Amino acid sequence: MAYNEFLADRIRQKFQEQQVNFSEKKMMGGLCFMVDDKMCCGIHFDKKKNSDLLMARIGEQASTKALEHQACHPMEFTGRPMKGFVFIDPDGFDLDQDLEHWLKLCLDFNPLANSRKRKKKK
Repeated sequence: MAYNEFLADRIRQKFQEQQVNFSEKKMMGGLCFMVDDKMCCGIHFDKKKNSDLLMARIGEQASTKALEHQACHPMEFTGRPMKGFVFIDPDGFDLDQDLEHWLKLCLDFNPLANSRKRKKKK
């Protein structure tokens, strides 16, 4: 198991409570939750920290403010931060109200996010 199934269930429950139409996709060694065919949030296991991280796609403006939070840091896989994405340590989403905060930021940004749908080959 590459990601925390309990955290995945918590996210599923929060989305279902809000009647969010979502799908799931295993990628980047974790699980991504897609809303309107766009990456919304996800779960990633950080081998260096030996902990699960919440990945949040919240946009550049919100991520600048979010990085002031002690449990939040830039999302990077290759040494370069991905604009508009952040990772949140478990301390930042352990409480339901904290998880709800991050998911709300993700859902608020989702309509503004670009879709990365690949064009089908002819």
